[in-house]
This record gives sequence, C-alpha cells and structure tokens, in this order.
Amino acid sequence: MKELMCLLLSVVLGLISAAPVYAAEAETAAKARTLFTNVHVFDGVNQKRIENANVLVEGNLIKQVSTKPIKADGATVIDGGGRTLMPGLIDAHVHVFTGGATVMDVLTAPHPYLTVKATVQAQVMLMNGVTTVRDMAGPTFGLKRGIDEGRIPGPRIYPSGAMISQTSGHLDFRPLNQANPSFGGPVPSFQRDGYGVIVDGVPKMLAAVREQLRLGATQIKLAIGGGVASPTDPIDVTEFTKEEIAAAVAAAENWGTYVTVHGYTVRSINQAIDAGVKGIEHGQLLDQKTIRRMAKEGIWLSFQPFTECVEPGLSPAQLKKQAIVCKGTAKVYELIKATPKLKVVHSTDIFIDPGDGNMGQVKQMERLLKWFTP
Repeated sequence: MKELMCLLLSVVLGLISAAPVYAAEAETAAKARTLFTNVHVFDGVNQKRIENANVLVEGNLIKQVSTKPIKADGATVIDGGGRTLMPGLIDAHVHVFTGGATVMDVLTAPHPYLTVKATVQAQVMLMNGVTTVRDMAGPTFGLKRGIDEGRIPGPRIYPSGAMISQTSGHLDFRPLNQANPSFGGPVPSFQRDGYGVIVDGVPKMLAAVREQLRLGATQIKLAIGGGVASPTDPIDVTEFTKEEIAAAVAAAENWGTYVTVHGYTVRSINQAIDAGVKGIEHGQLLDQKTIRRMAKEGIWLSFQPFTECVEPGLSPAQLKKQAIVCKGTAKVYELIKATPKLKVVHSTDIFIDPGDGNMGQVKQMERLLKWFTP
C-alpha cells in the first residue's frame, strides 16, 4: 500500500497543479481532501488493476486506497465513472519551449511569443497525464516558477537551462557566415535567449555551468557528441575534451547535483563517463560492453523510442543522421532488456511540434509495447 501511495503521488500533484491556485491559497490547498470514487487503479507495478476502488487524497498525499467505501466528511468527491486512475507519467527528456513550436517559430519568432507557446505546451503535457519532466535545454526557469507558484497549470519541471556545447557542437546553430562570439562575432539568438551556450576550454566551461546553476538548474546538460538536428557536426564526432567535461562535473558536484550528456556513440559516451558524468541522454549507438559498464557504475540511461526513420521537417542531411539513430534504437532496447541492473528511464525528446495535437508525447509510449509490457 505504501508503494502504491508513492506511485500515485505524482498524478495527484499534477491535478493540484492544474488548478489556478495562487500563493495566498496554497496553505488551504495543502489541507484539502479529495475522494476519488468508482475508479480502477493501475499502480505501475502490478499487471492487474485494483478494480472498483476508492482513493482518498489529503493535500498532496495519498492517504487511503480501498475497494471498500471510504468515509471522508467534507471531502470533494470526484466520481471516476469507471475510468482508470494511474500514476502521473514522468518524461525524463523534454524541451517545453520548442515542443509546441514549429521550425519557423524557433528560427524567427520573438521570444515572448515562444514563451506563450511554452505556457500552452506545459498545460498540454499535464492534461496528457505527464506530471513531471526534466527540461533538457531551454529557458524554462520563469515557466517553472509560475507553475510552482500555482499561477499556471503544468508539470513539475526539473530544468537544465541552456545546453552547453562546444564550437561546432550539437547546439552551435550559427549560420556559416557568423563569426564565433570569442572572435568578435555577435551573441547568437539561441544563446541570448537561453537555449544553449557555446564554450571552449575549462574556464569558460566553469563559468557556463555556474551560470546555469545560479539561474536555478537542477542538473547540467552538455553536448558531448554529434546530433541529428545540428547543422555542422556529424553524428559520430566526439565533443569536448575529458578535462572540459570533468570541469563541468566538478562544478555541478560542488553544487550538489550532476551532469548528464547528449551523445550517441561508444567513444563519446565512454569519455564522458571517464570524466564523471552520471547520466546519458540518447545512446542509440551504444554497445553491450558500454551498457554493462553503465550498469556496473550506476550511470543512468535516458532513452527514447526513436523508431521513426523519416520525420517531417528534417533536411536530407538530417534524415541521413536520423536513419543511423533509428537503426540503433531496436538494438539498444534489446541490450537494455538483457541488462537488468541498468538504471534506465523513459523519455521522448519531443523537440518540434509533431503536428498531431501534441499527443506525440503519449503516443511514443505505445512504441515500447514491442519490447515491454505495460
């Protein structure tokens, strides 16, 4: 029962976040009682649901789950109508500011407009049942604050702030005719607006990490290898030196947190692990040896079901890289299944509006049925 209460906690917190509860009313909300009746409960652990159940919530805590009537005088009663009550979903890798935008929005729209779209996107995520996310690159600090204060609906956000990239790295989206800021060029819009920051060398790495922590980052994200969307780096390149990555790790650990990295290849990921990172984002080109190393050393893998080899909005060069990543997805899922001690979490990395009413974040979970049970 205790385990079930913990698992259900996230969905209840998400429901509470959906209401326009402002700071002055927070104390009242914390004491509120809600009784869900006529629901089937899927706890995320057992294959079978708890049929015809009742769930009592007090403030943010699940107090009781029972197939018998629960007496709760004064509680708000919600009749579930025979629907299924389940844990709030956790998406370990999202981009709230670009997940609801188009490519043209990201390239040309004023930042305040993207803020409006991100606010809507946060609500869409919550209403799709996603109650907790790690935002893995983007200026989400203000959005998170608004959600935490109950001013706008949205999931609980763990922000990374700007992704830190090297010159020519995964987040270096400068046009070829724009000089590096270190050589007198202008500050790129993606850096000015907080999506990413370009650094080279240990001192600048330390400054970039500390700046994200100052702004409120709960973890730090580096790009340590090539990417599909990035315009200049091949998928198989290794980015940053071990010393640069280790500097980021030291700064994060001094703050009591960790570094996670965007990367696909065996070489780039092993260098990052050597430097002390605690998480890998993607990894679709990993091999069995590296995955076993990750399991042994307690390194987390945040993995996505990249099974669509052709996606709208990608250029021919990007589609070639996408095909490489797509081919590796099935192989790595099999390696995940064969490595029970590996710490692995589900994530989607929805980067650009998929054009399906933003249900893509949930629909991606259906792809997992090829390898896993619900």
